[in-house]
Amino acid sequence: MQSETTDPQRMERLLREAVRQIAGDGDLGRYIAWSQATIPAELGVESELLDGEAERLATMLGVAIWNATPRADNDWRPLTLSTPQSDEPCFCGSGLSYGDCCEPLGPLPELPPELIWGLLIEDLPEEAMQEALRRQAVPDTLLAKVAERWLEHDRPGRAASLLEPLFRGEIGDLDGRFEPALDILCDALDALDHWKKKQAFLLRITDEGSRELKAAAWQRFTMMFMDEGELDYADEAFEQALRHGPDNPSTAVLEITLLAARHDDVRARSRAQFWRHRLRRTGTVDAGLLEFLEQAMVDPQEALVSSHAAAMDPLLLELCHWIRSLSALPLAPYQIEPLDDPLASGAGLQLSLFPDEPFPSECAYPLSGAIGALLPSTDLRAIEREWHRVFPASKPYSTQLSALDDGALWDSDDWMRFLSAQPSAANSLDVLDDLATALYEHPESSLPWVAHTLLGPLYQRALAIIDTSVAATGIASLPWSAERNRPALRLLFRAYLHEAEAGREEAAAAVVERLLALNPQDNHGARAELMNHYLRARSDRQALELARRFPNDLLADLAYGEVLALYRLGQQERAARALSSAVDRLPRIPRFLLRKRIKRPALDDAGFTPGGEDQAWLYREAMRDVWEAEPGLLSWMKKRLTA
Repeated sequence: MQSETTDPQRMERLLREAVRQIAGDGDLGRYIAWSQATIPAELGVESELLDGEAERLATMLGVAIWNATPRADNDWRPLTLSTPQSDEPCFCGSGLSYGDCCEPLGPLPELPPELIWGLLIEDLPEEAMQEALRRQAVPDTLLAKVAERWLEHDRPGRAASLLEPLFRGEIGDLDGRFEPALDILCDALDALDHWKKKQAFLLRITDEGSRELKAAAWQRFTMMFMDEGELDYADEAFEQALRHGPDNPSTAVLEITLLAARHDDVRARSRAQFWRHRLRRTGTVDAGLLEFLEQAMVDPQEALVSSHAAAMDPLLLELCHWIRSLSALPLAPYQIEPLDDPLASGAGLQLSLFPDEPFPSECAYPLSGAIGALLPSTDLRAIEREWHRVFPASKPYSTQLSALDDGALWDSDDWMRFLSAQPSAANSLDVLDDLATALYEHPESSLPWVAHTLLGPLYQRALAIIDTSVAATGIASLPWSAERNRPALRLLFRAYLHEAEAGREEAAAAVVERLLALNPQDNHGARAELMNHYLRARSDRQALELARRFPNDLLADLAYGEVLALYRLGQQERAARALSSAVDRLPRIPRFLLRKRIKRPALDDAGFTPGGEDQAWLYREAMRDVWEAEPGLLSWMKKRLTA
């Protein structure tokens, strides 16, 4: 009966309407007449059959659907129509005997109950669904669809109670048809904040479950570790998922996701090509997955954004479209207003990073060229005034990155409509700074592919505006103390973090170098990461030059980084003097570097205490491997300290 024009969507639409007809008045005669009038045209086969054949085939399929459809008036069991004897009237209504009419077409097809119940669940009212469940009429493999419906209506407890009994018995007997139940149960436990219970459940599946469910459980563990930033554990879990489900299409998406989280786009493209070839050969993969893999072969991060679009915050997606349009807008450089008094502006001072420093120290880095403050055009200042009327979030305090008050900015689209109406806002560093803060606050922006699509282009434009403005005016420094410079400098620091989190160390270091060139006093403390980068790259002379720019620094990375650089350069006497000076300022660092094992002190997310054990621990975690890898360095330091 199937022709080239018969596709799965049309068949599903037909089945759904047939089930509704049966569940309506339930009159067999009217239903048979409906089948004969509707089914051939709906399937597109009417013109391909001889007179009478279309009605006969429609009747056979219609009766098969009738026999598989459960009825509320029959305790949720089908009202099965018996097949006539050969000499009895045919049920198609032709007036002929069954033997002379429909019997030669063969036996009635048998439709699986799961097929009909899958359609029925979506339409049943809640009371009818509860009755069907009480009578245990719903197939176990479809309980996940019922639970999903409840979960969508914020009833996770009811969803979990429905699905948990499925997994109380011999779970090794549950095949891949129960994978949706596993996923929905995990989602329900997440909604209930029962994370320990979910973890125990998944561990039991990995021990006792069937091969298909083990693969699904390891996939969940992979995503859990990715969400927690534990990518090494995620790799191990993924290997188990791949071992148990080597041909599972979900494994393909998961691998691209994991590689994207590691920003390994080159390998992600290669694996997308591999999976596309492999799954096309199976002939069972849907077109949507193939389209995703084809897009991932070009840009894995963009492919993940597109694939998650349906589940993403619509306002975030709208902002994504706006940011994508930035490349078509010409840059408008700022003017820079010269500042006459470097000391009054703070340009010659290294401002305090810590509250217990009573006075800022002099920055040894010599200022070259003029200093100034960024000055937007008159038109841009007018746009910024309007922007601050509609954008509800405040600016971050000082060098922090979170807004003091986010003003529930993702609950309103007023600011997004403003951006759409004012494309020139894309030339405002003030506006770009606010958008970066907004994205920093949005939970979905922590996903690497979202950061790639939204934050990357945002920072590229900001840096281009800064570079163009500086180049056009000859101004060398934009001190943080001039408040108009803060959006630009904050954007530079955010751009550094963006590159560092993506694992692009050279690019991250280059951004920090630009930041320090514009703001030599380094209010953000980015010099610490730059020093560690230089030392890991064995750029010891650059490390030494950086240390000299910040004498008597209270950052361990600078104080002890100078010691390491001098030692490597063979200047041990100078290294000894630098070590003595560093110990005077930060005496706990050596003990944390010298000991192979040491207890971790209490840490505070808000920062660390200069000279405290928390600072010593953090420096050990960041750089002990570099110290340990340098032949004789730790022994030399121990001797110098005990001499």
